[in-house]
Amino acid sequence: MKATKEAQARIKINRLLEESGWRLTDSDKGKANVSLETKTPLGDDFEHVKNGFIDYLLLDNNQKPVCVLEAKRESIPPLSAKEQARRYANSIHARYVILSNGNTHYLWDLQFGNPEPVSTFPTLEMLVCNEDFKPDIQSLADENITNNYIARSQRPDFESDPSYLDESTRKEFIEKNKLKILRNYQVQAIKAIQTSARNGNTRFLLEMATGTGKTLTCAAIIKLFLQTGNTRRALFLVDRIELENQAEKAFTQAIGNAYTVKIYKKDKDGWNTADILISTVQTLQSSDRFRNFSPTDFDLLISDEAHRSIGGNARAVFEYFKGFKIGLTATPKDYLKNADTDSNTEKSYEKRLLLDTYRTFGCESGEPTFRYSLTDGVSDPDGPFLVNPETVKILTEISTQLLSDEGLDVHRITEESEEIDETFGIKDYEKKFFNHETNVTWCRAFIENAMRDPISEEMGKSIIF
Repeated sequence: MKATKEAQARIKINRLLEESGWRLTDSDKGKANVSLETKTPLGDDFEHVKNGFIDYLLLDNNQKPVCVLEAKRESIPPLSAKEQARRYANSIHARYVILSNGNTHYLWDLQFGNPEPVSTFPTLEMLVCNEDFKPDIQSLADENITNNYIARSQRPDFESDPSYLDESTRKEFIEKNKLKILRNYQVQAIKAIQTSARNGNTRFLLEMATGTGKTLTCAAIIKLFLQTGNTRRALFLVDRIELENQAEKAFTQAIGNAYTVKIYKKDKDGWNTADILISTVQTLQSSDRFRNFSPTDFDLLISDEAHRSIGGNARAVFEYFKGFKIGLTATPKDYLKNADTDSNTEKSYEKRLLLDTYRTFGCESGEPTFRYSLTDGVSDPDGPFLVNPETVKILTEISTQLLSDEGLDVHRITEESEEIDETFGIKDYEKKFFNHETNVTWCRAFIENAMRDPISEEMGKSIIF
């Protein structure tokens, strides 16, 4: 049974290597660039340390080692081979390690961070292109972040202006010049990334409630990475077209004096002149457009609504680019809860692993790099910056039945005059069951209860799900 499971894992690994362009045998495309069962001495004392065998050794175009792939049978977690693989890689001066059991895989850059979960194996191009990227973590961690970090990009001399120095005119001065002053919790979020980076992490997750200024916080983070030389160009991914324009406006207003901000869709030919490129995930997904870029064109990738960018086909875009990765979300997905109760544990765990927001962004403990919840926003001593929602209960005869345990019974007649009874529950609303009158009632309730500006009578900013 053990041999069978090992063979199954090897078959899957071979297929994944071939799908990423690696050659297990010589072909018309070139000489094999995968060496199997390569013998290598372990440790520094080569004369007295027993030799080991590298399962797969991936070679560059000069047939020199570039990556060690350590394979385990399907029932063994790949990370169990982490230290063994590191010794193998160091002994032959390879920078990269892949850990895999055929179902779950990790890519590890020994010069940059920790093993990261991946769904596909890297291509040779991806590994070679990344050779020149050497981040300066010390400068990133030591950068002084204050509440005025963004405002100094907008107007470098504002802190010496008499109108700012005078407390009686400061507020008016800030508003007149549209200066963006970071709130304390936003400064804390940036400092949390600095601390995490100092600890060797390259992926970070900011879990911040809607309305707490994630985009402005991102502008400061992007400035931090650009200014300290830890990225040459940043990619900001969103999942809706309107968010592209919002991000472009926010970034241009915040740090546009120092850095060029562009939307890829608007300037496909001149994207490379941007310091910050904004795109929807869907744009880069379409026709595999992301492959028109080099994997190292962006040293910093920030994913807005991160829980949506790591599932399905979108994950290919997310994984393609190398470097630092930051996720933003108000609603992370913890897909590893109750994973042991699944019947198909191996495949189910792999799927959960790839969808889990915490694990994807290096937060295996289930705790994000920084969290600022609705409760924090309401109770913040510097605020409040958010308010607790007030519930207005609106019920119609139909919604009452949909919410009941029995559900809503619907009696229909088909074209053949055959009577059909069907029962709908609350989960079926706007999916299988549609009712115009109920929607009108709810819209009317929103209009009647929405908070309004006391002068203009306009409704306040609202979110409708």
